Amino acid sequence: MTRVERYFSDNNIPLTPIYLDESSATVELAAAALHTEPARIAKTLAFRLPDRAIVVVAAGTSKVDNRKFKERFGAKAQMLKREETEAVTGYPPGGVCPFGLNPGVEVYLDSSLMAFHHVYPAAGTPSSAVLVNTRYLAEYTGGTWVDVCKTPEEI
Repeated sequence: MTRVERYFSDNNIPLTPIYLDESSATVELAAAALHTEPARIAKTLAFRLPDRAIVVVAAGTSKVDNRKFKERFGAKAQMLKREETEAVTGYPPGGVCPFGLNPGVEVYLDSSLMAFHHVYPAAGTPSSAVLVNTRYLAEYTGGTWVDVCKTPEEI
């Protein structure tokens, strides 16, 4: 049982990871592998704040707005370095997801995801995903809704 499967089981979450034969480590690869539009890929971005690490889950085609990020978190958006990602989050680059993260890593869900009924975040590996109803994302992840990305019109 994978870490994500164990998290789903332990928390009675009715989701099942999708394991792919090809990489889903980037938005473009995931969209192609899942036969969906890139915006529906829920990318999980890992950031270091002065006192903790967080992840922000956002629509695949959205971009973090530095001004909004700093207003919300009181610090400049600084992504984790590739080589520290797994140690901090519990997942490798390309597989970081909002489920069952290492203790202390907080989950934030960007409002860009609300444009969709269902989205596909990773499921802990660079070749996996899970189909999630956006309405249940906060419940399934323990996440908090925020607005830290640019709207499509601003990109």
